[in-house]
Amino acid sequence: VAKDLGLQLTEISDNAVRVVSESTMQYFALHGKTGHLVTAERIDREQLCRLVEKCVLRCELIVEGQM
Repeated sequence: VAKDLGLQLTEISDNAVRVVSESTMQYFALHGKTGHLVTAERIDREQLCRLVEKCVLRCELIVEGQM
């Protein structure tokens, strides 16, 4: 993510970048040392999308001060 947005890793570690979702559970986070998008919580597909064939978790990336 950091590479795709042209961000320095210090901007991520300074909490200038946040991952948010509509859900109360935050399933994704940015790894401060690599800038990679990682899972922050265990994702249980059966619990989230029981009767849905295609399971999609949406999240947004907020970059403060850059865009």
